[in-house]
Amino acid sequence: MRDEIEAVATFVVVAETLSFRRAAERLGVTRSAVSQAIRKLEEHLGIALFHRTTRSVHLTEAGMQLLQVAGPSLSDLRGALRTVAEAGGRPGGRLRLAVSSIAESFLDGAALAGFLITHPEIRLDVVVTDAEFDIVAEGYDAGVRLGEVIEADMIAVPVSADQRQLAVASPDYIARAGAPAHPRDLVDHHCIGWRPSPDVAPYRWEFTVDGRDVSVEVDPHVTTNDMAVMVRLARAGVGITCGLEETFRPYLMSGALLPVLEEFCAPFPGFFLYYPSRRTMAGALRSLVDYLKRSPRPLRNRDNSV
Repeated sequence: MRDEIEAVATFVVVAETLSFRRAAERLGVTRSAVSQAIRKLEEHLGIALFHRTTRSVHLTEAGMQLLQVAGPSLSDLRGALRTVAEAGGRPGGRLRLAVSSIAESFLDGAALAGFLITHPEIRLDVVVTDAEFDIVAEGYDAGVRLGEVIEADMIAVPVSADQRQLAVASPDYIARAGAPAHPRDLVDHHCIGWRPSPDVAPYRWEFTVDGRDVSVEVDPHVTTNDMAVMVRLARAGVGITCGLEETFRPYLMSGALLPVLEEFCAPFPGFFLYYPSRRTMAGALRSLVDYLKRSPRPLRNRDNSV
């Protein structure tokens, strides 16, 4: 029975990743060990669970049926075992988080540092990424993103104050090209845009005009997937860029960057820790959620805004 449970656990990881290589990396075993476990499970069941080629792995109909039943059941079983194991002591183990690169208030804030000091037995594994993916399928316990992009079936806990997207430029650029008076004027300016990858259109800049949310499809002279590059180029006078106010705050305070179109930049809900709804939850994640719920959410620092 133990071998069968382990084989099903291996099957679930392969089914979630659709890759024997990625499944082996997640499980910490060799690719051949994963292949052997799946082969034995298929022989035991007398039916193929995957269609395999040299380039792809896909579930058969039987495989999809098994995943629908085994996936949630295995997750609940693991959660129950962790709960029982942790009942006699403080929760420990590793906690994996996928955090947006712009969630600086969470990464730099006192809440995360305080949690780690309070729970030294928990090992935190933070991956900073702007890629959009299923955190459950990729083996993460939770993620941190802006609330507007979190899936509706996730549980979300606020971890930051409200945010504001701000357009900024250097004093040199404004002196040379002037400041736009309205978002539509951006088409006449050099802009520095962001996009996650070369095959994705540049991010549309969002503003609030007469109480309505509008997005502007600027034609950037420079596009990049690195916010630090955007800030450096804006400081150098290349053009106007757009991002979260807290990212620009040190340069706003020093005068290296100045806000433009500020009256069209309204605040919106900030960052949330999000995780799947389950009947049982790992003790480390439960400890983080409880700690964040007890911690006061920081107020947006209007004194540092300009």
